[in-house]
Amino acid sequence: MAMGSLRSGGGDDEDGLDATPMSDINVTPMVDVMLVLLIIFMVAAPLMTTGVPVQLPKTAAAKVAQAQKPLEVSIDKDGNPFIAKDPFTAQTLLPRLKELRAENPDQVVLVRGDRDANYGKILETMGVVAQAGFTKVSLIAQAPGGAAPSGAAK
Repeated sequence: MAMGSLRSGGGDDEDGLDATPMSDINVTPMVDVMLVLLIIFMVAAPLMTTGVPVQLPKTAAAKVAQAQKPLEVSIDKDGNPFIAKDPFTAQTLLPRLKELRAENPDQVVLVRGDRDANYGKILETMGVVAQAGFTKVSLIAQAPGGAAPSGAAK
């Protein structure tokens, strides 16, 4: 930075000051900003690595399959059970669920009960699902305001 007197002898101004602009750039604020950025990057750089760097081998294995659609068991307001849209009776529900369990033991089951259905019927149906051997069972409820249904409990 250049320091100099602003007063010059014999100036044209009435107060005696020379009004020419200073042509030097003040780089101090820019250096301060650059130092702060440098410190931020020095602290953040080690956090960006997510583990030990390794060279992964190539394989011809098939890609992992997409998650399959869950099985929906519904109970209407009269207490009648349904699998998807197929109606069942209390006696035929368990054998069909056992068949489905044999086909896919890791199947997720979503139980949907009508708002006006007897709570006991919903619990009986959940018991039948558990008796069939399914371990991943969830209740479905509707979000407030009529949004899409969501899994409520496991």
